[in-house]
Amino acid sequence: MSTQEPNQFQTVDEAKAAIARQLQPVSEHRCVAIRDALNQVLAEPILSPIDVPSHDNSAMDGYAFSGSSIEPAGLTKLQVVGTALAGNKFTGSVGTGQCVRIMTGAVMPNGCDTVVVQENVSSPENGFIQFAPGAVSAGDNRRLKGEDLTQGKPALPAGKVIRPADLGLLASLGVPEVKVKRTLRVAFFSTGDELRSLGQPLDEGCVYDSNRYTLYGMLRRLEFVEPIDMGVVHDSPEALEKAMCEAASQADVILTSGGVSVGEADFTKTVMQKLGAVNFWKIAMRPGRPMAFGQITNPADGRSAVLFGLPGNPVAVMVTFYAFVRDALHHLAGAQPRPLPTVTARLAQGVRKKAGRTEYQRVWLERDAQGWVAHLTGAQGSGVLRSMSEADGLLVLHHEQGSLNAGDLGEVWPFEGLI
Repeated sequence: MSTQEPNQFQTVDEAKAAIARQLQPVSEHRCVAIRDALNQVLAEPILSPIDVPSHDNSAMDGYAFSGSSIEPAGLTKLQVVGTALAGNKFTGSVGTGQCVRIMTGAVMPNGCDTVVVQENVSSPENGFIQFAPGAVSAGDNRRLKGEDLTQGKPALPAGKVIRPADLGLLASLGVPEVKVKRTLRVAFFSTGDELRSLGQPLDEGCVYDSNRYTLYGMLRRLEFVEPIDMGVVHDSPEALEKAMCEAASQADVILTSGGVSVGEADFTKTVMQKLGAVNFWKIAMRPGRPMAFGQITNPADGRSAVLFGLPGNPVAVMVTFYAFVRDALHHLAGAQPRPLPTVTARLAQGVRKKAGRTEYQRVWLERDAQGWVAHLTGAQGSGVLRSMSEADGLLVLHHEQGSLNAGDLGEVWPFEGLI
């Protein structure tokens, strides 16, 4: 990995592509019971061991019969010769002009290919039912064997992040356990002599460290990730090198906040590059311009980790995490890409912007008769964390875009499901 000095700007897309080229997913996996697989990354595809459903069955409560018995112009009258329940198949024979009372999920009797729903049928009288023309067509309300999945066909792909519906699907296939990728370990810490941890007194010029808590919250939303909080690291080469080495020994990824801007603590760049190959980028974006990316190795044990050096401003930390780190963590965990959800919203007020950089504005959303409306939360400084707390999402103004007027449409990353 080459070293790039911060003497030119990269676009957001260029930085994303450069990061993606350097990432190698974890290869280790473990076998777990399906209940323990929730939110984990599937290590290998699941092929269906059975047909689903395993037999033709009824999709409704009603009466099963042969579609050839339907009278096209008049009432259809059928003799009821038995009952089929889910788990209790009717084993008799069903001839022309006959039917079987059937419940949802019950195996279709031999000779039957159609189910008329009970609401469209007259009450049984003297062992017969009848229904009017158009109440049902041949083949209606029957679920075919293998309609959902046929034996040997893919049920879930490798890289799938297991969701509740996937647990149900696995159980329906009789699969008791699956192989999942091992949890991705992410170490994170903040840098700066001005930072204080919660519970410590605030000296003049000091602030409480908020970045570790927002990073922790964002990492916890990715439940295939194990966050490792390494606290606050003070501004000294020795402290930073020690923290970097400890993090590389126990984690796959290191996230730092602060100390990557041009002119900030030159030893930060020196230490990072001493321990590996690190790029220091200026990215054409706002907020979040400075960022470092590369790989750190602990010389004592040879273990390495991917490094993301994020800006120190609280809003910039969150924006760069969603713009770059989130997708990278999916890739490193072996998960299928899950693009950030977006909604299209009308702007409640104009937004000034020059083409040539990507901007992220904090907005709150409301819905009217025409769709979503995005309102700016107020001051957009990268240190105003309150504006992120008040926001419902980020308005994304792309690199080539210029200013937008009130009523123009914009793309918004909603926070629900993200933070």
